[in-house]
This record gives sequence, C-alpha cells and structure tokens, in this order.
Amino acid sequence: MTQRVDLATVMDRLAVDALVTGYANAVDDGDWAAYRALFTRDGRADYTSAGGIEGPAEQVAGWLEQTMLMFPVRQHLIVNRRIELEDAGGSPGDRAEVRADFLNPMRLREPEDTDTAPNFTAGGRYTFLLARTADGWRLRSVTVHEKWRQFAPPEPATAR
Repeated sequence: MTQRVDLATVMDRLAVDALVTGYANAVDDGDWAAYRALFTRDGRADYTSAGGIEGPAEQVAGWLEQTMLMFPVRQHLIVNRRIELEDAGGSPGDRAEVRADFLNPMRLREPEDTDTAPNFTAGGRYTFLLARTADGWRLRSVTVHEKWRQFAPPEPATAR
C-alpha cells in the first residue's frame, strides 16, 4: 500500500466511525431529521429483534419518533466496533460493514417521575452496511440484533 492509500483508509475509518456515533447521538437526542440524513435514499433499518419494525429509514424514523416517547432518558453506547472497508484492488472501495456491540440503558416514562436512573436496559449487536456517496459515507442498512434485555421497576420513593 502506498502512503496515499493508507491515508485514505484512515480517513474512511474515521468517517465511518463518526457516522456510527452520529447514529447513536441522533437516536438518544431524538433528532429524527439527523437520523434520516444518515441514510442513503434507499436506506433501511431493521429493529425486529427488539420488537420493532423493519423498513425504509423514513418509515422507521417515524416509528422511532413515536416509540422513543416512552423513554425520555436514553443513552446508546456502541462499542467494540469492527470496521471492514471494501478493498477495490488495493484501493479503498465504496462500501463498508461495521459490527458493533451496544448497551442501551433507558428510563421508561412514568407519571410525575423525576428520577432519571435507567430501569430498562438492552444489549446486543448492530450490523451497519455503509456506502460512500457524493455526500460522504451513509447508512445503507442498520440491523439490530438484540441479545438480552432487563427491566427493573422503579423503586418506590422513601419518606424523608
């Protein structure tokens, strides 16, 4: 590999990593316009393993927007990212795959609940398929592979 190809590979890896981080931020912040902008025009998302839907990113974004109202506090942690960039004959290609584990603690909305501690946590792995576009790297698909979930009802408030 030449230095130029090495630099392009590093830049691609950084851009792909930033896109995955942008995904987590958009979901946690409820920024559905940003979520939609992460995908290619024909991008899709599959949340069926977590009890959700699968379909075009636009449709899934609308579903997430409504569903996440149940979770006013959420924090997506996407770790152990394995990035595989397409090799186009020794040069960087225009496709990539990322497999990454997630831990997602959230707080269910409760009437008059001011406690922000999580009471619902899910974990598993994502598969992100990406494509290089004229606007940079974008998601072609996101698949959630939920492996476990835990629900802990909130503890009753103690009298002071």
